[in-house]
Amino acid sequence: MKTLTNIILKVSTLSTVGLGGWYLGKYSEKQQLNAEKRNNGASIFSNVNIKNMPGLPLFGTVSAATAFVPAESEANMGIKSSSTATRVSEIMKYGFPGLDHVRSFEDFVLSYDRRNRVAHWVFEHLTKERLQPNKEISRSKCEFKPDPSIHPFFRSENSDYKGSGYDRGHLAAAGNHKIDQRHIEQTFYLSNMAPQVGSGFNRDSWNRLEKYVRSLTKIYKDVYVCTGPLYLPRKEVDGKKYVRYEVIGVNHVAVPTHFYKIVVGETHDSKLEMEAFVMPNTRIDDNVPLTNFLVPPESVERAAGLLFFDKISRDKLSKINGKKTA
Repeated sequence: MKTLTNIILKVSTLSTVGLGGWYLGKYSEKQQLNAEKRNNGASIFSNVNIKNMPGLPLFGTVSAATAFVPAESEANMGIKSSSTATRVSEIMKYGFPGLDHVRSFEDFVLSYDRRNRVAHWVFEHLTKERLQPNKEISRSKCEFKPDPSIHPFFRSENSDYKGSGYDRGHLAAAGNHKIDQRHIEQTFYLSNMAPQVGSGFNRDSWNRLEKYVRSLTKIYKDVYVCTGPLYLPRKEVDGKKYVRYEVIGVNHVAVPTHFYKIVVGETHDSKLEMEAFVMPNTRIDDNVPLTNFLVPPESVERAAGLLFFDKISRDKLSKINGKKTA
């Protein structure tokens, strides 16, 4: 009987110690989490400044509904966030191609590819009224600068482009955002850039395509534009297909092999028409018509791994690449 009593006492003691340890662990964990909140998440990374590194898994991914408000405007963050959220809903009226690291600026939205240091896609919404000339808006006041919302491990720097032979090519075109100086300045964040061949492409044929898209606002009441890079395979001498692309700078910024633009125009009687363009990132004869670069939209979707304008059923489009749909 005495032996049984001793066994029961030992089991009881061990259970108490174990349970106490569990509660102590939970309490410590809670205290650590509270400390991290007070220190902006800097406890276990005490030797690393992570206050402004939203790319760390600790902070999760910026959601599509979250407006990116640059540091210089934090005093008016509440007002800016509200107005930007409203603008985002206008821009993304027909759906998001993806939700990977979305950044919502004041007049355009992008999804950032942290591995390639180039956006997956950039979305814009253009109207004739928003493109009216404004003498107070000047591109000359703008400077190319790293995007502070991107973790330093994953963002591109101006030094990556220096001496590379490539332009810092806009995805959301600066000329599309002259309604406000802040808007055009935000297009100069490097998260909106991709390495583009300069003469013969960025400054010529690609520029022609951007101007053509702006001209569509004279035909449609609303123009929605999605722009992005492609990394397309090519058959090599051994008969096999490979995806090969250059990287530049210490951050290994990817040089896309091609670029796409998917455009949807909404008429005044609510009809929808779509055009899809793919251009190789190389010198292009300026005499080549833009119609030579029209491709089936689904071919871009397959290549990019994205579904564009997924809220629009394709049978609701009255025209695709200028041809009436059945």
